[in-house]
Amino acid sequence: MTSQEQPSTDWAPPPRPDWLKTFLDESKAWNGKAVAPLQADELIETAIRQTGFNDFGPDDWREPFHILVKAIEEEADLNLFGRLWTRQELVMFLETRLRIEAEYKAHPEIEDEEIDQPVFVTGLPRSGTSILFELLAQDQQFLAPANWEFVLPCPPPEAETYCNDPRVPRAHDLITQMGRVAPTYQAMHEMGAWIPNECGVAFRLSFRSQHLAATFQVPTYTNWLFAADQEPAYRYYKRLLKLLQWKNPRGHWLLKAPEHQSFLPVLFKVFPDARVVITHRDPVKAQGSVTNLMGTIYWMRSDKPFDAAAFEELLTPEGTAARLDQMIDWIDGNDIPAGQISHSRYADLMQEPVEALEALYAKMQFRFTAETRAAVNHYLEQKPKGKFGSHHYAVDREDSTRQLFARYQSQFDVPSEE
Repeated sequence: MTSQEQPSTDWAPPPRPDWLKTFLDESKAWNGKAVAPLQADELIETAIRQTGFNDFGPDDWREPFHILVKAIEEEADLNLFGRLWTRQELVMFLETRLRIEAEYKAHPEIEDEEIDQPVFVTGLPRSGTSILFELLAQDQQFLAPANWEFVLPCPPPEAETYCNDPRVPRAHDLITQMGRVAPTYQAMHEMGAWIPNECGVAFRLSFRSQHLAATFQVPTYTNWLFAADQEPAYRYYKRLLKLLQWKNPRGHWLLKAPEHQSFLPVLFKVFPDARVVITHRDPVKAQGSVTNLMGTIYWMRSDKPFDAAAFEELLTPEGTAARLDQMIDWIDGNDIPAGQISHSRYADLMQEPVEALEALYAKMQFRFTAETRAAVNHYLEQKPKGKFGSHHYAVDREDSTRQLFARYQSQFDVPSEE
């Protein structure tokens, strides 16, 4: 690391918007725990009372939910706005589970829906998974879930009203909240009701989600999550996808999340005919980016200083290298079906996106039609680089850090970014 670069633990938050500063100043004398209580049993009772339902489905969500809520209360140090926002979201996740189970109880035929050869995009955070996902979504043979469907999936979307569903405005407001709380976030991750979002957003319904670990500084929950069985999250996700396609039929689902890379054996167990695309980028560069991203997300709800060391399993180069090596071991050891996995280099996608996409199609044995090419070109023209501002972050260039990723970069021919 050069003398001009700061370690991730010295990350400094951007200024808060005026409206939020005013709110926090005006409410600083309030009793936040009384105004927005975060107690697991009370939140569950509130969701039951609000919906009139009491069946949450399989009980494997309860342990992580209780661990998460306890960790938020004891470790996250939320400000009042953060408490209000968090309470609203937790109750909404619980209500959604209740409504999903009510739909299945009323219409047991939903269980007969088949998820046919879904395509999953995964890779390191900030390695090009989002832009690749959005480009693939331009192809009509791949149907990605719109962000609003994950946020408000009940009642199940219907084909006739899908494009003008009355829930979209509310979902858009909920989804874009992060950009209003931290305007710099818009330069890191574009959000909107119709933009496809990550599977981790849906995993929140099982409370086994890296999205939740990335929302709060809760090391107790994070440590539990990385040691936990992720199969319940994938099985409930499949349950959600069946519900979403029931009245709005899909071809091949197009899905995406960086965390899939760490759970490939489970993914293929639950979705045995899946096709997986793994993006590859210089891990040193991606590491600096995700640290800045997470620091910003934590800061949205809390004034607590960002402590990257508390999340070393998720953030440190050693933890990242271990997960990458594990993925290589799975592939080399035939623990996952290598023939169902394709690879995409970030450098190629950034330099020649259309050509890189066409090469990827050939690897996946899908047709790259003239219509798809035109749709992709049009999308790229409407989404110039830097449209939402520049995203700057420091990069650790120590030789010891670089060496940690030597095996990974060699295995997938990943160039270093200096």
